[in-house]
Amino acid sequence: MSGRPLFSRPTQVTMGKDPRKPRGKMSSYAYFVQTCRAEHKKKQPEASVNFAEFSKKCSERWKPMSPKEKGTFEDMAKQDKVRYEREMKNYIPPNGQKKKRFKDPNAPKRPPSAFFIFCADFRAKIKSEHPGLSIGDTAKKLGVMWNSSAAEEKKPYEKKAATLKEKYDKDIASYRTNGRVDTASSAAAEDDDDEDDEEDDDEDDDE
Repeated sequence: MSGRPLFSRPTQVTMGKDPRKPRGKMSSYAYFVQTCRAEHKKKQPEASVNFAEFSKKCSERWKPMSPKEKGTFEDMAKQDKVRYEREMKNYIPPNGQKKKRFKDPNAPKRPPSAFFIFCADFRAKIKSEHPGLSIGDTAKKLGVMWNSSAAEEKKPYEKKAATLKEKYDKDIASYRTNGRVDTASSAAAEDDDDEDDEEDDDEDDDE
């Protein structure tokens, strides 16, 4: 009897990149680097480029630039993002490939839980008391604080979370029906949205 197995694992076919797929969106820094490359090529068309050294020089030039100087590249990135989102809406991937879920930037933002609202209030305090603490350890301390808090202490956060959830339910219903949020109903909760944005900013800083 042959030593070959009766059943063999099917050969996996690696699918190449779809040439019809829209080009990915570029960041403001990527546009800046692209400009630097064009300048270098114009000044020294025959010179070879050391990629690592070139990238380092670009980074050193980018960091001290003022917001006004970066504004041109940020505008280019915003325009490219609009282009990318428009093209992705109409893109149909080949059979067997999943289309990346498109996230509408105008869709209502899912509200934070009572715990996350609590974290937004106390994260700065933890950071000031324990400078240099990692993101994970900060989260652990906040979790311990929350779990050890009395029910009465949690009530304000739970109430606020419930209010935000109610607003979100109304906004998502309006969005699904009309493709947009009812601005009149959202205006009343503008202050809550601002606080949520501050919490998101804190998360970005942690990352």
